[in-house]
Amino acid sequence: MFESLTNRFDGILRKVRGKGRLGPDDVDEFLREVRVALLEADVHLEVVRTLQDRIRERAVGAELAGALNPGQQVVKIVLEELTEILGGEAARLPYASKPPTVVLLAGLQGAGKTTTAAKLARWYKARGRNPILIGADLQRPAAVEQLRTLGDRIGVPVFSEPSDPVAVARAGLAEAARLGRDVVVCDTAGRLAIDDDLMAEVAEVSGVLEPHHTFLVIDAMTGQDAVSTAEAFHARLGLDALVLTKLDGDARGGAALSIKEVVGCPVAFASTGEGLEDFETFHPDRLAGRILGMGDVETLIEKAEETFEKEQAEAAAARMLEGTFTLDDFLDQIRALRQMGPISNLMGMVPGMAQQMRNADADVDDGRIDRIEGIISSMTPAERFDPDIIDGSRRARIARGSGTQAGEINQLVKQFREMRKMMKQMGGRGVAKKKSRKGRKAGGGRTTARGPVPVDRKKGLSLPGLGDQASVPGLPSDSLDLLGDRPKG
Repeated sequence: MFESLTNRFDGILRKVRGKGRLGPDDVDEFLREVRVALLEADVHLEVVRTLQDRIRERAVGAELAGALNPGQQVVKIVLEELTEILGGEAARLPYASKPPTVVLLAGLQGAGKTTTAAKLARWYKARGRNPILIGADLQRPAAVEQLRTLGDRIGVPVFSEPSDPVAVARAGLAEAARLGRDVVVCDTAGRLAIDDDLMAEVAEVSGVLEPHHTFLVIDAMTGQDAVSTAEAFHARLGLDALVLTKLDGDARGGAALSIKEVVGCPVAFASTGEGLEDFETFHPDRLAGRILGMGDVETLIEKAEETFEKEQAEAAAARMLEGTFTLDDFLDQIRALRQMGPISNLMGMVPGMAQQMRNADADVDDGRIDRIEGIISSMTPAERFDPDIIDGSRRARIARGSGTQAGEINQLVKQFREMRKMMKQMGGRGVAKKKSRKGRKAGGGRTTARGPVPVDRKKGLSLPGLGDQASVPGLPSDSLDLLGDRPKG
């Protein structure tokens, strides 16, 4: 997401970082480039002006004059002001003192309300709650059936009936009480454009439900229209927060940067893909870091912790450090990694990766992962356990079975062998260090294995077996070489 804006900021900030001194003319030139970048990203004009004024006020004041490195200080100022424009901090969504907590979703047709309802219910369920979905969208054909299908996938009951939206909302609340559900998520009907009938219907449903949280679901790809839509709904319903959808397809991101400042409502969640798992709490500071090309390791780690079983990951990490890690283990990690979302999204969370990905091979995507998975799946159990037994005839058979070239198989086996050797050496050093630290309290920087690979909350996450392009400082960087140029032969 925000590829265009990230690329522009990368070029602008690179010029500033290297300057030992910054005079008023330098600041003016920098702000002009920032203004153009934001307007091209479809950011609201008033938001651009506000951001410019805030940055100029700090950049020409004592804060910059006393800095040892003015260029780095400007980057820090931009990060902080961009974070503030985006909302400052993540929206807080308290639960009702007397259950159930009721959440009402509103929005235009096509914004993704029904899918968002299921994603939100899944989000609450992952946090130990017992949600129920209410299908009050009786206008769109098959909307309720879609919600039931999604509800079955996440194991959440769906209530609806062929009456009218207000009656469905009232009966849905009664059903939630009967089943002892502590969270209610209600999906409502939309229209292609804002009209009085739409607003009146949603207002009536809201009157019955008396929701604790009213969320507007906004399609981020609609740009400035998203801001005007949010203003209209906020004036009628009194919104508590917004959910931005289709951020994975929005290269500009102007809606995300404009809504909080213009409408006054925080963004609570962001939908970053079609999968039910592609749903994140909106953290302004993390998004600002991504836009400026600084990555988002914290979200990456959280995704890993949500996706992977702790015991299974720890066992794999132990085998890795012992040097007994096999291609079967690696295949399990690849498949688990895919559950975290598109590889391109994950790479965008790794610091510095956005810049590297621009110059990488066009095949650095899920397609390359498919080929790696195909190669390993075409091996026999014995070959996956001990790749050293793969000779010319076996290699030819694997290539035919996976639809790849023999050179790709050689590359995979070679790098896997090197990775396993390196990890075994690291494991040996870890044992020695552990003995030397005997008696010392366990403290910060402890490496755990709660993701597909060891995770260090201070240093970040590495993706072994997938190349130098995708490492985080402080952890092994052996890997996304496999996603580089395909060998010939």
